[in-house]
Amino acid sequence: MDQLSLFENEGYNFPEELLDFEADFLTQQEADRLFNLLLEEVPWQQTSKKMYDRMVLTPRLTAWYGDKKASYRLAGKAIVTNQWLEPLAALKRRIEQQFNCTFNSVLLNLYRDNNDSVAWHRDRESELGNRPVIGSVSLGQARFFDFRKVNDHSKKYSLLLKHGSLLLMKGNLQETWEHRIAKSAKKMQARINLTFRLIGEGKE
Repeated sequence: MDQLSLFENEGYNFPEELLDFEADFLTQQEADRLFNLLLEEVPWQQTSKKMYDRMVLTPRLTAWYGDKKASYRLAGKAIVTNQWLEPLAALKRRIEQQFNCTFNSVLLNLYRDNNDSVAWHRDRESELGNRPVIGSVSLGQARFFDFRKVNDHSKKYSLLLKHGSLLLMKGNLQETWEHRIAKSAKKMQARINLTFRLIGEGKE
């Protein structure tokens, strides 16, 4: 497992107990196969949200997969949950077995190019419970995943998430750190991110 020495910055380190990271969790062949399958078979949708009294489109495409009882609401709206594709279910089981955790759903994000992004945020929805464990698998274009401390924005860290990598977020990360995928001036190809979660009625 990779050490998080990448997070060393100006004499202080990112708290390593909040993350597990494997740069080559999937082989090149596994990652290629899953990336191509998801591009072709997932019913990608673009959602909208209210910002400054107007509705704007989110700069990425999304889809949810999960158990029948895994319900999720965003901005008061129920999100449609698709039934598991077997390759996604198999990947879920693989992460669960290796890291001794449980998931019942996965959020898929498709970043079509360098103009797609996700703003600074924390995954703190009530459906996720306290101190959620989130397993994030990256496919396609490598993108930097940025962190910043909630109460001290001078503390920032970045980790390059490559094709086939796995980042497991845990502990009080969502309480104390924000994260994002920024837009880039550099031209980029498509990236798919899978974030496995335990939500809704599936929680204890």
